[in-house]
Amino acid sequence: MSMHKIALSLCLAGAMALPGLAQARPLTLTTQLKNYSGDGAYLAIYVTDAAGQYQKTLWVSGNKAKHYKNLRDWARGSGMNRAEYDGVSGASVGSGRALKVTVDLADTLIDAGYEIRVDSAVEDGRDNPADVRTPLTTQGAGKPAAGRGYVQSLTYDM
Repeated sequence: MSMHKIALSLCLAGAMALPGLAQARPLTLTTQLKNYSGDGAYLAIYVTDAAGQYQKTLWVSGNKAKHYKNLRDWARGSGMNRAEYDGVSGASVGSGRALKVTVDLADTLIDAGYEIRVDSAVEDGRDNPADVRTPLTTQGAGKPAAGRGYVQSLTYDM
């Protein structure tokens, strides 16, 4: 194959890849926990469609996967399939602390009826499915959504 054909092939491959790169954006999620007594909280942050059906895991916090079943709505939707949370998990979050993570999110999920949800649980404490539910919209970016369990607020920035 000539150098000209190789260069042309590389240019075409790059041009085809660029639209795919432009279709995702970084989303920074900040989850502030309330002050509570007990161990660190397990959190599952995920996206649901307009019908409330699980679509994608954004982040899971907590070191012991055996406790993930207590994040009930997320566990049911994701099937607790390791592929759903490998690479998007970290340590649990303590009382009064904040978890801040940045994830890549497809542009097609924004302003299209999707929600970000957070399930929370604390060992020997109560579980809070859908502790936070907030529409995934450009207008909602930067505005805290209140939690009803261990989470005080969830804010996302694009």
